[in-house]
Amino acid sequence: MDVQMPGMDGRQATEAIRTWEAERNQSSLPIVALTAHAMANEKRSLLQSGMDDYLTKPISERQLAQVVLKWTGLALRNPAPERQNEAPEVHVGPLVLDHEEGLRLAAGKADLAADMLAMLLASLDADREAIRVARASQDVHALIERIHRLHGATRYCGVPQLRSACQRAETLLKQNAPHTEAALDDLDKAIIRLEAEARVMA
Repeated sequence: MDVQMPGMDGRQATEAIRTWEAERNQSSLPIVALTAHAMANEKRSLLQSGMDDYLTKPISERQLAQVVLKWTGLALRNPAPERQNEAPEVHVGPLVLDHEEGLRLAAGKADLAADMLAMLLASLDADREAIRVARASQDVHALIERIHRLHGATRYCGVPQLRSACQRAETLLKQNAPHTEAALDDLDKAIIRLEAEARVMA
């Protein structure tokens, strides 16, 4: 949603959409602001108007793909064509283990980074089982709570793939959105991949 539209601006349009949804008891459509401003008070105002997120101009294709995935669970299927003489990227998407990120999150302290990762890995089996049980019993509240806790733990470790999977699953569960089951499957696979890679790296 472009914030600076002529006539009805982005905030007014968003407020009208939210009113329409509320009157008809409709689930909320994700609305992402597109703005040229990045000031904190501007961002706060946009979110208060009913928008879910914001992007600051100019935006890249990668940023667009990330925000679409975050709020809809859908990946953009048509990436830009590969340029001639440009080596293809082997890796697509977030890394399973990113030790550089882990070190950065630990303020450059290698022992702290290792401890935080070890704590996360030690709880993964219990987290995975709790998510499986909540999913089997269709306990959405318990699912959201457990995934939220796991998501919080990933913020202190270099595990971008698991962090992204947690964020996507939690967002879709809260919205009661389509693709939630696929997101939960992806989260389970992300846990398995992290455990496997951690064993290899040990």
